[in-house]
Amino acid sequence: MATLTGKQRRFLRSLSNPLKATVHVGKEGLTEGVRGSLEAEFGHRELVKITINPNADADAKALAPELAAAAGAHWVQTLGRTVVLYRPADPPEIALPA
Repeated sequence: MATLTGKQRRFLRSLSNPLKATVHVGKEGLTEGVRGSLEAEFGHRELVKITINPNADADAKALAPELAAAAGAHWVQTLGRTVVLYRPADPPEIALPA
């Protein structure tokens, strides 16, 4: 999986801005339930917004790479307790800039 360029990240951040968080990570952290939720969401869309519970053991910046690796996705942004991930569909719905 090729890495995203800065221009592509900016583009994806702009698309993720109006989205609501659809996956929530609880105090247990990255569980099988969260992994299943991620797979289900990536089955419907390419951009997924995730919120991390304030009571979670790890903070969002530490959990973001684990979430991306678990989903086979690209990390786009971490802002506060919110993480945005991107995984292209086959065929891609979002046309990324070059």
